[in-house]
Amino acid sequence: MTLLDSLAPCSPGRWTHDHVTVERVPAGPLNVRRDDDRLHVTHSLTAEQISERLVAEVTASIQDAEFGQDEFELTMVGLVRSTVPGALDSWVTYYRNSLGELLDGTADFAPIHDRAAELVRGSVLDLGSCFGFLPLRLAASGTAVTATDILPGTMRLLDAVAPRLGLHMNTLVCDAANVPVPDGSADTVTAIHLLEHVDDIIGATILAEALRIARERVVVAVPFEDEATACHGHVRTFDLPALEELGRSTGRPFEVFEHHGGWLVID
Repeated sequence: MTLLDSLAPCSPGRWTHDHVTVERVPAGPLNVRRDDDRLHVTHSLTAEQISERLVAEVTASIQDAEFGQDEFELTMVGLVRSTVPGALDSWVTYYRNSLGELLDGTADFAPIHDRAAELVRGSVLDLGSCFGFLPLRLAASGTAVTATDILPGTMRLLDAVAPRLGLHMNTLVCDAANVPVPDGSADTVTAIHLLEHVDDIIGATILAEALRIARERVVVAVPFEDEATACHGHVRTFDLPALEELGRSTGRPFEVFEHHGGWLVID
């Protein structure tokens, strides 16, 4: 896949990258059609409907299709860009709607962000931030926060959108297993729905890196799934015993509990 620029210009109502085209039509449900090696997605979404809630809708729409993570992510970007004219305006709309739903409790992920916000102490470095909703939510509450991600494009997008939302945070492009910051750089390190995206060896390295950086606490959250959701980039599953074993491996005091998935808190 060629390098994705989420802010690149596109025709009004139509967005294309590589073999994926997403088009807004006057009416009709979200529809996914595969023609040979091309993927064509049509929808009639409005600006008010563009938010993180689309993840569940897109996931449901592709259950019978062989979707990989790249196609899933391109479809999500295309839905945002084809609905609202203007590259930055479309993303500001998406972020503002998503943050509103996370804060008012209507988003599926809201209980997870609520618990994460309750658990952090002091300054926060968030590993694998992706779109950066948790760092934005923490910044809105006055927390000093750094968002990190391995993809430069997601951090550039966050840098562009945050000021339009009246929020400030730091961003850092890096691998979560190798974060270029000194020991004890943040009070809390969070890894929220990150470890399911990597194998156990890389996961252990990420956890060790989090422990190196955190002065006080590491907060890990993972989904509980019967099977790893491939279109979301998941490669392994967790349960409470697996999290307990991960906690014991650190040699630190820890707590494991269930709340919309599993949690590991290491002090």
